[in-house]
Amino acid sequence: MSLTINNSSDRSGHISTVPLPFTVDHAAKAIFRMPGSRRRILILGVGSLAQGLSQVLLSRSKMFTDLVGLIAQDNTQVGGELVGTKIVGTMDQLRSVVERDRIDTIAVCLEDRRAVLPVQVLLDLKGMGINIWDGHHLFEEESGRLPIDDFKPSAIIFSREFRQGIVVRTVKRTMDFILSLIGIVVALPLVAVIATLIKLDSPGPVFYRQVRVGLRARPYMIWKFRSMFIDAEKEGARWASEVDSRVSRVGWYLRKWRLDEIPQLINVIQGEMSLVGPRPERPVFVQELRSAIPYYDLRHTVRPGITGWAQTQFHYGASTEDSHVKLQYDLYYVKYLSIQLDARILIETIRVILLGEGAR
Repeated sequence: MSLTINNSSDRSGHISTVPLPFTVDHAAKAIFRMPGSRRRILILGVGSLAQGLSQVLLSRSKMFTDLVGLIAQDNTQVGGELVGTKIVGTMDQLRSVVERDRIDTIAVCLEDRRAVLPVQVLLDLKGMGINIWDGHHLFEEESGRLPIDDFKPSAIIFSREFRQGIVVRTVKRTMDFILSLIGIVVALPLVAVIATLIKLDSPGPVFYRQVRVGLRARPYMIWKFRSMFIDAEKEGARWASEVDSRVSRVGWYLRKWRLDEIPQLINVIQGEMSLVGPRPERPVFVQELRSAIPYYDLRHTVRPGITGWAQTQFHYGASTEDSHVKLQYDLYYVKYLSIQLDARILIETIRVILLGEGAR
């Protein structure tokens, strides 16, 4: 039964009514959805952001989310599919689709909102308890990365994120320094064993130093245990591969268990790195990536890290395409940097190391 409200009365005393766009039953379902129940999500739009969010939601457990479908502008698209998601209606049908399919969350992924955004309908929906999300924000929440290909520069220029308060910076730097000092002392016996194995396995130095790009795009020398043969790059720099002939026998195990990273604690103590942050790249790759990937230099607004959000959420990046996805995770970290997120990454890193995931 439709809910009605008094609107006006004429001289005869007759009271006219105007029906609200939803039934009482639907309003109750929207407002009083049980905590922990699955969100029934409808995506407004069919562009690249809508398709990307759709893929993210479909990859998530259906215990928490239920992607109902997409809303298009063109009626001829209704009934079709995009990236495995059905197009269930048009903008004009938004009210009826929400009621029919008991939607409780709408993600707005329209590329040109000024021309086609159904503002009044969305305000009505909001008033009935429906959650209205910006598509970018829902993508970030569900995937842990930023959809940089669909970002407008103004979204970053005027964002209140992408900056770290002095308290967070001070606490983070203090923790980096103390934990790195403790780590070096505790790791000394292991360092002696690793150094001996490296010397026995192949000729060359125990440690390896290489130029990397750090905070504010400044170059610095990174410390690592040598995991490759000394003439590994005589033909020039290249990405590491899964089966890399340049890696020594001991080096393979060092990389698998991330033991080659231990000397970077020296870089952390010197203030060139942090325990947690985007992994530093070599200048030759930075030049290539910043010209191919939008907003790449934003990752240089924080210190690079021994471990990072991308390292715990994504496999090893060994191409421009992989770096494109990794940057989405890196920028999520830069945007939401906090001590709590750092703690989560350190815990996740322990899992990654124990399982030997993503190493090359």
